Amino acid sequence: MPSLKAAVAAWLSCGLLNGGLLSAPALAQNGAVKIGVLDDMSGPYAENTGPGDVAAVKFAIADFGGKVLGKPIEMVSADFQSKVDVGVGIAKRWYDDENVDLVIGVPNSAIALALVKVADEKNRIAMPTAAATSELTGKGCGSHSVHFIYDTYGQTKTIVNALAKQGVDSWYFITVDYAFGLAIEADAGGFIKAAGGKVLGSSRHPLNSQDFSSYVVQAQSSKAKGLLFADGGNDIINGVKQAAEFGVAKQGMKISAPLAQFPDVHGVGLKIAQGLLIASPFYYDMNPEARAYTDRFTKEIGRPPSFIQAGTYGAVMHYLKAVQAAGTDEAKAVMAKMRELPINDFMTKNGSVRADGQVIRDMYLMQAKAPEESKGEWDLAKIIATVPGNEAFRPMSEGGCPLVAGK
Repeated sequence: MPSLKAAVAAWLSCGLLNGGLLSAPALAQNGAVKIGVLDDMSGPYAENTGPGDVAAVKFAIADFGGKVLGKPIEMVSADFQSKVDVGVGIAKRWYDDENVDLVIGVPNSAIALALVKVADEKNRIAMPTAAATSELTGKGCGSHSVHFIYDTYGQTKTIVNALAKQGVDSWYFITVDYAFGLAIEADAGGFIKAAGGKVLGSSRHPLNSQDFSSYVVQAQSSKAKGLLFADGGNDIINGVKQAAEFGVAKQGMKISAPLAQFPDVHGVGLKIAQGLLIASPFYYDMNPEARAYTDRFTKEIGRPPSFIQAGTYGAVMHYLKAVQAAGTDEAKAVMAKMRELPINDFMTKNGSVRADGQVIRDMYLMQAKAPEESKGEWDLAKIIATVPGNEAFRPMSEGGCPLVAGK
């Protein structure tokens, strides 16, 4: 019969080998903490996300010191080719076979909604920093996801309310025909109705369209006072340019693109874009720290960051701080710390993660400058109002997230 000493030694060995009660709480669950950047590297959203998101993640890893809990922080990246099955397949492989702890980026709302479910199933984390649909913190919310930067609710509320004050009370939508565009249209439509306005019609277009002429003509025929582009990236650039060719603004119709970012304004050009209202959580001259990040980013990529590429840096830093505080990269423990810790970086001051996964931060109403106002190629816009976070984002009780029902 083995001695008590031998039995205890055997039990200790078994416990350690099998990750039992005695597994070290201050260590990552495997050999590294691994981040996967799942993004549009060459398609219609690449300028606002893609390679710039990869650069942002690399900056955050370097600034954190390259290690957390004594383990290296690693990064992988992939192009999802704007295909839901491709994007979800990559994420599953990363979670299952490559020990990826966090998937970030994902500028496609359909892929992001599917990824949230996968993260829940795999006990891993998803932070769709580039996806916009407000459903990510509504009916499509998940216990393992954080919607870190912006959403269709906050963007459209900021723009629609500002234009309603200018007398725009009838609208026409030109909408990209998938979850992203439909969410913009739904959220904007709610704010238009709340302001006493009405929607006179909508045209749907495929992703990455080149010809918007028929949609613009339909918008003009509606006699609406406002034309809202419910799309993003190259679609905004092409649509706004073609609306200008048809003289939409000269005829008195106000053009808006709630999801426009600075690379989009640059692509349109200030001669056409001047006066366009923008909703953004970031501007590269908003403070000295933002300016320093912009200079660093510009040296790497060749231009200033979009607000997604700025926010992705903050998202990774917040995640790594949560891993450090949790003493593990186990997803549930890290999620608890992300909700507990405040968010403070060059873009966000005293931000917070709600129980539905929504990050609450201030938003800025900005306006594209006239060409004569601009002092340089990327001096594109000016802040004209600040919208506090608790006003910019949807109240948790109204989103329909099953995780917070009754709260």
